[in-house]
Amino acid sequence: MSSQDHLKPRSATLDDIAELVRLRTLLLSSGTAVYAARNEAEDEAWKRDYRAWLGRVLTEAADWVHVAVIGEAGGLCACAIAVVDQRAPTVHCPSGRSGWVQTVVVDPALRQQGLGGLVMDHVLGWLRRVGADAVALQTTAVGTPLYRKLGFQPSGEELLSRPLGDDQK
Repeated sequence: MSSQDHLKPRSATLDDIAELVRLRTLLLSSGTAVYAARNEAEDEAWKRDYRAWLGRVLTEAADWVHVAVIGEAGGLCACAIAVVDQRAPTVHCPSGRSGWVQTVVVDPALRQQGLGGLVMDHVLGWLRRVGADAVALQTTAVGTPLYRKLGFQPSGEELLSRPLGDDQK
């Protein structure tokens, strides 16, 4: 094994779950984004649910989701998740198979070394192999330069979201 093999993207395994939670914590455990936890109870809840979700998708080898990582179990450098949705066909997505990329995270100590681009190339390749015609993602100002370099463009549409719990109107 070469000294650079640990920097090659690979499919995540069950042994990576703790590190995947650690990396996603950088996105969800603080901040002002709508998806960030607002208190300790919310923080613990998403972590519990994410661990369970990862356990399911990594065990069943789901063909609709791919979790990619860079690094070794116990010391991941980066991760990304690609999900395939079946939507109504459009001009740019005639099959209706649309990819969504989420949870692209690089360990803060290892940023600006090309790891985000490597893990993105990996999940984009997977999306092509499973027949997705288009891909979308949600980003922050920090991630925008990478995604623009990879060919992503603003859609011209505003992303809106809301929870569907019983207490929502």
